[in-house]
Amino acid sequence: MPSHLSADHPAAQPPGRGSVDALISQTRRLKGDVDAVRRDAPSDGLDPQERWQRALYDLALHQLSDLDEHLAQLRDGPPPVPSMPGAQSPARTAPPAPRRGSLLSRVGSAEWNLLTDEASWSGELYEILGRDRTAPPLTLDELPSLVLDDDRPRLTGMVTDCLVDAQRIDGEFRVVRPDGEVRTVHMMGEPVLAADGSTASMWAVLRDVSELRRSERAVGETRDSLQRQRQRAQSEHRLAVELQEAVLPPWRGSLRLPHQGTETLDLAAHYLASSAGALIGGDWYDALELADGETLLSVGDLTGHGVAVASGMATLLGAVRGMAMAGTQPGQLMSLLNQLLDATVQPALGSAVCCRYRPETRTLVWAQAGHPAPLLFRSGTGRRLNSPDGVLLGATSGAVYAQAEESLEPGDLLLLHTDGLVPGRSSTAAVDRLLDLAPRFDGARSAQDCVRMVMEEFGETEREDDACVLIARVTS
Repeated sequence: MPSHLSADHPAAQPPGRGSVDALISQTRRLKGDVDAVRRDAPSDGLDPQERWQRALYDLALHQLSDLDEHLAQLRDGPPPVPSMPGAQSPARTAPPAPRRGSLLSRVGSAEWNLLTDEASWSGELYEILGRDRTAPPLTLDELPSLVLDDDRPRLTGMVTDCLVDAQRIDGEFRVVRPDGEVRTVHMMGEPVLAADGSTASMWAVLRDVSELRRSERAVGETRDSLQRQRQRAQSEHRLAVELQEAVLPPWRGSLRLPHQGTETLDLAAHYLASSAGALIGGDWYDALELADGETLLSVGDLTGHGVAVASGMATLLGAVRGMAMAGTQPGQLMSLLNQLLDATVQPALGSAVCCRYRPETRTLVWAQAGHPAPLLFRSGTGRRLNSPDGVLLGATSGAVYAQAEESLEPGDLLLLHTDGLVPGRSSTAAVDRLLDLAPRFDGARSAQDCVRMVMEEFGETEREDDACVLIARVTS
């Protein structure tokens, strides 16, 4: 104990044993609870979030174990202070080795006499530094020889401040043990003053905090990894959104075709993001006026989420537009899309509906690939169009897709949508829910009003995936 603390000093009085025992019990209960949660946590194939949580569990257990041992020491009182060489005391012998892994094996003490240049170490300090317990302790001049080169200036500065300016020591440095192992040591100390106020010696407690710092580094590394993952996910999400917005027609307000298309069809659409928000899928809708005066209407969905899927959707939609402009009919167009997906490096599946509307005859020619059929509303009632044969895109090489024709009338309303528009329902139940809107559609003034009705009915529903709806109303 430092010479300037006396036994009757208030700080030297032990706390109430009962209160410390209560704290020890609470600490051990909490440690048991944390350890139980940690054991229940998965240990294989952890994602960054789970790795970060597990590292925090480990750090909490380290801290609680240390607190348990500190409280036990507080309750039992301090260990004997090593005597300085030359003092009237029995000859120094190597104290018994502390229990390996306990706090006692990680906390040692030392005192350096500035007048005689002699040192006294506790047995625990020998254990921490890996020194022969029968060898003489190192002096302050010799102590830096154990310290890594990068940390020596820090140790020298702390010691100088203590000895010259009587400042307390509180800092860390890394030591290299004789077996080559590097350990991190936290040293706290203070000067011991002589009667004339000069510094007679320096007393310090040194603690091996290697495992604690390892746990803290693990927490920091997993936190950084998680942050990088979040930043990468945010960047990919932003890129997917920008790509999606670049290729899809704007859905806020009615869709405007540049020429006569607006005279024959009133068009509106809406895109609904998943409830998670971060999952950008491969859903698309499109309305395109073709060179022969016909109008292309299409909706589709490429399976998956993320930038790669959004890029694949853009490629698929570009192919649809290009082939439609070249005059390819819906059935043949679906066959060519299937070949395109079959030839891609990364396998993908997709579904789609593709329609060509001929305004001079009010005829709809359409084909589908594993997709919900368009719904036709007329005079307050609705029905699902009979689907021609067609399997999912990318499912079978050389698939053949049939096409069908439907005659439309002024005032008819055609609704195309992707899966997920009515979440939590089977395909049949979802269609029935949409067909129930027929009376409301009959009184609507525009396609945009009809889209608004769909959103009022289903837009606020929790959905696991993206969805979109396209409505075309025959005006003449």
